[in-house]
Amino acid sequence: MTNHLKALFAGAAMLMSAALPAAASDGVVTVKSDYSVAETVARIKKDVLKKGIKFFGVIDQAQLGKNAGNDVRPSRLVMFGNPALGTTFITSNPEAGLDWPVRVLVYQSADGSVYAAYSDFDWIARRHGITDRTAQFKMATEVIQSVTSTVKKN
Repeated sequence: MTNHLKALFAGAAMLMSAALPAAASDGVVTVKSDYSVAETVARIKKDVLKKGIKFFGVIDQAQLGKNAGNDVRPSRLVMFGNPALGTTFITSNPEAGLDWPVRVLVYQSADGSVYAAYSDFDWIARRHGITDRTAQFKMATEVIQSVTSTVKKN
């Protein structure tokens, strides 16, 4: 293979790897936050409430781990959803209730970076074989993308 082709393939691989962290991988979309875990959770909660979405709560997984004698890096599970939208998925397949309400995992990695991760709605549709709610899944995707965009500085 010529050096030009090798360079082209290497460049393409680097571009693809740079784009993949924000893409769904095995059904998980990960967004790097510009804030601490606490501030990331606060920003998500504030945006959810501002949008009129029902906020179900936060589970502090690190605290649960500490109480059980495990050293868990900061990790909080944020739960919210719009019952009018989310339950339409359940009407198509009751097992979709495994993925509703919406959950965003906010966690700190070993290097101190903070991420917000959630299940990709196209993946959820495929997982549960739901083919009759395309518009609703599109809307849910737009909402979760908007909510998680609040963890990035402008």
